[in-house]
Amino acid sequence: MPIIKSYAVGAGDMFYVRHGSDNFTIIDCDLSDENRDEIIQELKDESKDKGIRRFICTHPDEDHFGGIHWLDDSLPIYNFYAVKNQAIKDKDTESFKRYCELRDSDKAFYIYKGCSRRWMNMGDDERGSAGINILWPDTDNEHFKEALRACDAGESYNNTSAVVRYSFSGGASFLWLGDLETQFMEDIVDDIELEKTTVVFAAHHGRNSGKIPNSWLEKLDPQVIVIGEAPSRHLNYYTGYEILTQNRAGNITMECVGDKIHFYSSKSDYSKDFLNAEGCASYPNYFGSLTVETEYTL
Repeated sequence: MPIIKSYAVGAGDMFYVRHGSDNFTIIDCDLSDENRDEIIQELKDESKDKGIRRFICTHPDEDHFGGIHWLDDSLPIYNFYAVKNQAIKDKDTESFKRYCELRDSDKAFYIYKGCSRRWMNMGDDERGSAGINILWPDTDNEHFKEALRACDAGESYNNTSAVVRYSFSGGASFLWLGDLETQFMEDIVDDIELEKTTVVFAAHHGRNSGKIPNSWLEKLDPQVIVIGEAPSRHLNYYTGYEILTQNRAGNITMECVGDKIHFYSSKSDYSKDFLNAEGCASYPNYFGSLTVETEYTL
């Protein structure tokens, strides 16, 4: 029974996937003095019975690896997944120093479009696949090469973001876009393979600057778009799509059972009318369920 959690960590991103197989994945982090103890303890508890634990950093920006030194000290990162880069920063924070140490170590696995790795998307007799596939970057793509040049020069980092998809047989699918910007997504639409996806986490924390273009949305046909905690004045609310907003919901936990996703919030008063009430109680503050669609609705 896979569990996906999207943490409300302010302007940053942090997720975990507790796979149905012997895998546990953390995607990005933005830990602070206020939230680190609680989140790290939860990650320890949720991953303690899993044989493989990996950390995926979508791109080298502080709000996607903030506090990684605390995480690595408390829950050592043995499998560090990142897009290959040589990013530089004006200020070498403790988080960035640790990011660079991990990125340049033998713990690093550099991700790119279509890459394969044992237990990430390949199973064997020892354990099953995590069901994670990397849809982007295409390291030969000219738009990506220009984004990487800007990253390595310390100018901008957003468009080096990986696109990460998680799915499992007979159930839901999830897509992470990091901080890709709208024009960049338009530029690469013909170079990335997109398919129907149940839950999409909006790029750039839901900001207008990372609004997922219609050319992508038509291919993704998402049932739910999760919008992060950017200031409300900067958000795009994706008219015509069902959305969950972390500014109001707080942490969102998604429990996958068969072809259902059951949703829970850290806020007791959060609700969404488009979800069905099925009386679930695995976690506090259940606010509804949906049945996974397999056919396009657009």
